[in-house]
Amino acid sequence: MAVILTEAEAKALLQKVLSYSKADECEVNLSGEERGNIRYARNEVSTSGATINQNLQVQSSFGKKVGVATIDEFDDASLEKVVRRAEELAQLAPENPEHMGVLGPQQYLKTNGYFESTAKITPAIRAEAVAKSLETSGNQKLAAAGFLDDYRGYSAMMNSKGLFAYYPSTNVNFSLTVRTEDGTGSGYVTRGYSDFAKLDTAAASKIAVQKCLGSVGAKALEPGKYTVILEPTAAAVLLENLFFNLDARSADEGRSFLSKPGGKTKLGEKIVDERVTIYSDPTHPELPASPWSGDGRAQEKVNWIEKGVVKNMAYSRYWAQKKGVKAVPYPNNVIMAGGTASLADMIKNTQRGILVTKLWYIRSVDPQTLLLTGLTRDGTFYIENGKIKHPVKNFRFNESPVIMLNNLEALGKPERVVSTESDSNYLIPPMKIREFTFSSLSDAV
Repeated sequence: MAVILTEAEAKALLQKVLSYSKADECEVNLSGEERGNIRYARNEVSTSGATINQNLQVQSSFGKKVGVATIDEFDDASLEKVVRRAEELAQLAPENPEHMGVLGPQQYLKTNGYFESTAKITPAIRAEAVAKSLETSGNQKLAAAGFLDDYRGYSAMMNSKGLFAYYPSTNVNFSLTVRTEDGTGSGYVTRGYSDFAKLDTAAASKIAVQKCLGSVGAKALEPGKYTVILEPTAAAVLLENLFFNLDARSADEGRSFLSKPGGKTKLGEKIVDERVTIYSDPTHPELPASPWSGDGRAQEKVNWIEKGVVKNMAYSRYWAQKKGVKAVPYPNNVIMAGGTASLADMIKNTQRGILVTKLWYIRSVDPQTLLLTGLTRDGTFYIENGKIKHPVKNFRFNESPVIMLNNLEALGKPERVVSTESDSNYLIPPMKIREFTFSSLSDAV
């Protein structure tokens, strides 16, 4: 059986699985994917690989007793076996007091996240893309280490109430670290796209090379509060900690940065600069996403923070029913609106500040304020009178994305970026922040 099923093929298979069900309710999830990758280090390809995977998950319920079983065999006997197994587990399970039952048919937005340019990537195409990158770094006698990973696949679900959903998608992520031979200079770049035709590995590699060469001879600056320009890659790893904590239940239960004393939340309150708007939209052409969430609910365009004000929080169906509000699913993509300035424009308009390429090793210090700590790396530069003056030694920082977005000076044009912490893709603008807290120096490059 083909790994990537068409909508009609997925529908027929799911109908067959459901026909075996004897449970009160049954939900079946199906997914298939083909991935390819190429990894290189010290200017040579070290590994090239591919994975093929297809899985079926059956969730059966008798009242509030739920059982789940998965399988990767698709003959009729195996399909019936996995349904029976889910039913056996359901009968053995204790009742889940928060079980909501399956949804009926839903209306989904039309989104296009599947691109033939990505689906048709071959090992030869991967090798050609990496060769362009290696040529760029090799000409400068630098050591390059990178990774190119591409995906094509689909997900589908169907349940005993007649709901059916299907979404095919593609994605390609590219990352590169370039270092000088003596290890004193380092540069980094990452790119992510749904459409492989948009990926220019040579142009991206030139950025990493420039940062690597420019970071040699870094000077130490005293730790303290500085105006910083965070490139989208650096901003993303801070902001996603805000994105991950938009849950209404944790806010209602006092466990979140959106909580207030006495069981109240910050819904409807201004918490950041009025230039900040954070939203999700599965139909966004630069960051397409599935039009349905994991439990089958329809994804819509949702403003989470609009002009600095908390407009929405994510509600599970159970928590929404308990609170008497609309159940809003967690977003499948996140976009932060920005301005029109380029990164070069933002540097030009900075009297004194620090340009940060990348933040890494992010750890939580205080969940209630979203205070985070981590380190800069792979190109940190001092700006003076609108120009990059010299590289600086890396810092450890202690900062909250909420405080950071209250100290906003300027926003640039949003770019699609890959988080170095979670591999998630976002649309994030470069941002200029005042009083960003660097707490100590780091000797790492």
